[in-house]
Amino acid sequence: MTFTLYHHGSSVCAAKVRFAMAEKGLDWEGVYIDILKGEQFDPEYQKLNPKSVVPTLVHDDKVITDSTVICEYVDRIAPETSLHPDDPYLYAQVRYWTKAVDEDLHPACGAVTFVCSHRHTVARNLGPEGVKKFLESTPEFSVTADWNTKKQIFVRDGFDAPEAPIKIRLYDSYLKKMNEALSDGRDWLVGDAMTIADVAMTPYVNRLAMMSMRGMWEGGRFPHLEAWFARIEALPNFKGCLLDWVPEDLTNDLRNNGAMSWPEVANILEIEI
Repeated sequence: MTFTLYHHGSSVCAAKVRFAMAEKGLDWEGVYIDILKGEQFDPEYQKLNPKSVVPTLVHDDKVITDSTVICEYVDRIAPETSLHPDDPYLYAQVRYWTKAVDEDLHPACGAVTFVCSHRHTVARNLGPEGVKKFLESTPEFSVTADWNTKKQIFVRDGFDAPEAPIKIRLYDSYLKKMNEALSDGRDWLVGDAMTIADVAMTPYVNRLAMMSMRGMWEGGRFPHLEAWFARIEALPNFKGCLLDWVPEDLTNDLRNNGAMSWPEVANILEIEI
């Protein structure tokens, strides 16, 4: 089997697939698509992924898009290392988490990341005309059915965008749900073993950590989530899948821009700092 993964260090969805494949012991060849420079809008790449997003997995001559679908696909390809529980009820509990990522958490993460960090990065890297082209190239149906319009607003208005506080509170609500799910003393979100639910949620908690926003769960706010993330960070595949693919300049941007934005986020969530 030959797997080719089109991915980027900034993409939480690509990180999810890298993490899942590593936990399953699957090797892949990578094609790096710099989504902050607009490489996802190259016509040749758009033939593979009309939404102009990453990741895209090519397995031999088969093209699979959308990270949740990719994870389910590779689990069927290599069922001996499945990240989905065999028990139907536990399987359903896992699907609630992956469904929530697709419907709520990922759009919220896109909004929060652009509001807090990426709008500064693309402005510096591309300049005014480059940013205009970057925004106009985004298909209307991408992260959400109206992502082109929404992204322009988040980049232009930042925290003044009407939906910015809503998306921050939505993001935070999933941290609370995770903390509650872990409050019975379990180590993982579903059942007694790590599943795709944990894999799926990891990049979203890590994105906040990379943006200097651990205060959303540390300091006694969500202690069960804090312990869970410490377990995740200690896994052998965490650093290689979640951190090492992020270029140094982007890591610095996320950390510094996030630190600059943290007081605004904390104020919205009424967190004392």
